Amino acid sequence: MSTQSTDSDTENPSDENGSAAYAELLGTSTLEELEEKPWEVKLAFLQHHLELARIFVNELLEEEVEEKAGQRYSHDETRYSRWSKNPGSVRIGEEKVPITVPRMIDTETGETCSPERYQQMKELPEMTRKMQEAILLGLSQNDYERVASRFADGFGLSQSAVSERFIERSAKALEEFETRSLEDLDFTALIIDAKHVAGKQMVVALGVTIEGRKIPLGFAEASTEHHEPVKNLLRDLLDRGLAFNQGLLTVTDGARGLHKAIRETFGEKALIQRCQWHKRENIVGYLPKSDRKTWRSKLRRAYRKPTYEETRAALSHLRAELQDINRSAARSLQEGLEETLTLHRLGVFEEVGRSLKTTNAIENLNSLVEEYIGNVKRWHHSEQRARWFALGLLEAEQRMNRIAGHKDLPKLRKALQRELDIEEEPVKEPLSE
Repeated sequence: MSTQSTDSDTENPSDENGSAAYAELLGTSTLEELEEKPWEVKLAFLQHHLELARIFVNELLEEEVEEKAGQRYSHDETRYSRWSKNPGSVRIGEEKVPITVPRMIDTETGETCSPERYQQMKELPEMTRKMQEAILLGLSQNDYERVASRFADGFGLSQSAVSERFIERSAKALEEFETRSLEDLDFTALIIDAKHVAGKQMVVALGVTIEGRKIPLGFAEASTEHHEPVKNLLRDLLDRGLAFNQGLLTVTDGARGLHKAIRETFGEKALIQRCQWHKRENIVGYLPKSDRKTWRSKLRRAYRKPTYEETRAALSHLRAELQDINRSAARSLQEGLEETLTLHRLGVFEEVGRSLKTTNAIENLNSLVEEYIGNVKRWHHSEQRARWFALGLLEAEQRMNRIAGHKDLPKLRKALQRELDIEEEPVKEPLSE
């Protein structure tokens, strides 16, 4: 079951993709408690349950293909050979779950076929209440091993086989993620933000191509308060072929370490768009809770003005009003204000502001990654965190939409070139989908 990300101006970007509902699910330990929860919480459980089921079904099918046709690119002499893939589905309970079905060709008869297990699993028996409770309890306690064991038992797959295959797969994903070339990609924006994994902070770089594709580029276990690890992350992207000679918009939450690393790495070839959502939350954080909703609305309306002049004037008026209410909030509004208005100043706020005025895109990415790493109960070392995180990013990449307003990204490129006094070069032809 695929959960797609969105780019919207929400009150809390981390609540998207059901993560808020899933957080409530984590406090649930029985089906009776689940039945009393809102429908959003029930949906979150269903999505996680079906996604896990899809993963295990795919593992079962791939296992049969390897037994009959050998490993990919092995060129073993077997009766069967791999032969493309087809879309398919299995029914789990009352839900139809889409999957990708590998196909094989019988080299003796010339006939193509699907794995026998696929036919056997077309109508899986409805999950028993006991197994549902075990899976629910495992999810609520972040006990991935229990969840894996229950699904493995239900599908006839040993837990040890899944674990070994996953470790091998995740190690390969980490190597692929850290070494893949960026030379053939044309980026116009770079979004940088952090996510906490097992008590450690992962700084993530998400690239946006001129065609609007969102591509996770790299991550580092670092603090945004210290610029050197972040600068090393950015330098690694340059070593792998990230080009910024045509100008680059960088979107951050305003952390000083990120700001310094961007300046030292890209110099005068990049502009910073400070996240308007983070700025808004910083300001209202100084105000009484009873006043925050009102001020969020005021600030949102000011930032939604179409032109730089209108927005600047509206925010100046609000700053004067805040000066009489809370001087700290007024100072927070003034600090870094111009960087929150970069898209307005470039004249492309209405075209691409929905996607690039905040770090929402990377918050959505983090929500997708959480589906893959959120159930890990025991974290042992940094390499394990990196393996899981890399695999989660690569999986999430396949489920991300283009940004809203992607057709206007060439306008952003030209505006950056004018602002940074860069000689225009022809835009690369879009890569084939």
